[in-house]
Amino acid sequence: MVFSSILFLFYFLPFVLILYFLSPRKYKNMVLFLSSLLFYSWGEPKYIWIMIFSTVLDYTCGRKIHFHKINNQLKESKIWLLVSIVTNLGLLGFFKYSDFLIGNLNSLFNLSIPLLNITLPIGISFYTFQTMSYTIDVYRGDTKVQNSIISFGTYVTLFPQLIAGPIVRYQTVAEEIDNRIESYQLFGEGIKRFIIGLGKKVLLANSVGLIWDNIS
Repeated sequence: MVFSSILFLFYFLPFVLILYFLSPRKYKNMVLFLSSLLFYSWGEPKYIWIMIFSTVLDYTCGRKIHFHKINNQLKESKIWLLVSIVTNLGLLGFFKYSDFLIGNLNSLFNLSIPLLNITLPIGISFYTFQTMSYTIDVYRGDTKVQNSIISFGTYVTLFPQLIAGPIVRYQTVAEEIDNRIESYQLFGEGIKRFIIGLGKKVLLANSVGLIWDNIS
């Protein structure tokens, strides 16, 4: 679902905003989390389970790291940190470099291993490094542990930055995840920023992209 598409602008985004502002505060993160999963599954339904797995993995690792740290069990805490890092990098490496590795092995050793031809999941680099940075920050004591998997899932999957970034460290938005302030003034400021960004994307970036395609 492209941000500049009719589907997003006139159906998905208004529906999510209305549902969000009508929902009681305790359900707002749930609305954002489920809406973000719907947004992602619209373009990549078969890989949504990988994002959910990464969310559950690092939520669990963060809780375990915090538990062992407060009990002065630094070895166990470090083990859970390694579980997070190795699993995340392993998943990312598998999807990004498996065919590259197979191709090199075939060339070096005259093999004929078939390529996997795996499609790279949308946004996997962004949400992998976001979830992994969270466990690292919890281990280093740079951020508090998140006890709600829905709130953590909202941080990981939030659709405005899910597929295009930027990578946001949890400590940067930790306060806003559970304690946001909504007002007409802030909503108006958000709409203004969105319109400016949309204009830059549609009028400038897309036009320059067409010119570049013709040149290349």
